[in-house]
Amino acid sequence: MLIDTHCHLDFPDFEAERDDIIARAHAAGVKQMVTISTRVRRLPELLKITEKYPSVFCSVGTHPNNADEELDITAEELIKIANSHEKIVAIGEAGLDYFYDTQKPEDQKTGLLRHIEAARVTGLPLVIHSRSADDDMAAILKGESAKGAFPFILHCFSAGPELAKTGAELGGYVSFSGILTFPKSQDIRDIAATVPLDRLLVETDAPYLAPKRWRGKRNEPSYVINTAEVLAEAHDMSYAEMARITTENAFRCFSKMPRLG
Repeated sequence: MLIDTHCHLDFPDFEAERDDIIARAHAAGVKQMVTISTRVRRLPELLKITEKYPSVFCSVGTHPNNADEELDITAEELIKIANSHEKIVAIGEAGLDYFYDTQKPEDQKTGLLRHIEAARVTGLPLVIHSRSADDDMAAILKGESAKGAFPFILHCFSAGPELAKTGAELGGYVSFSGILTFPKSQDIRDIAATVPLDRLLVETDAPYLAPKRWRGKRNEPSYVINTAEVLAEAHDMSYAEMARITTENAFRCFSKMPRLG
């Protein structure tokens, strides 16, 4: 069994064949999925999906590349929304993205701090997007953790070793996507090998970043098995054992998400 801890099933790429995509995931052993919010105001679309498919859960939050659209949404509103529905099992994704110069860093930081507060109060994990922002992200995680612990995930990890180390030391999870499988990603595989086993998660970030076995295709939750296989190789263990470990980690991290079946 595997859990795809980060996908975007509400994106238009999946609309025409969502039933088949979820059926393929189940057939591949991917029994549960978390579809991640990128705009709070689009949450109703996510909830419709989760209500149709028992195995799909969701988060609520604002992606850093959309930060300026939802600066009016407070931490208190995020907390209220997160507590309003049993299928909302995480906060985010929020964070810092300095690779794309589309949002002011101060707006991204404002949003991130609100999401951190919501995670701290609700106890739901904060799904963190961090790209080309290692130093600022590490500083915020350390400073905010000192004010009070909060659960978090460094999703789709492609940063440097120090951020992975900081995340794990603060009690966060490090989640690996199809990037881990790319031929030129040996540095990410080396980092993955250093992450403690109880801090590891796997994801697709579908429809993006299809792993090596399906490179060039639109990504989907069933493909997370290839990422888990490569993560198992990085830790010199069997795929079955890595699947067991990452699944147990996912249920511990997403503590609101029930274990189905």
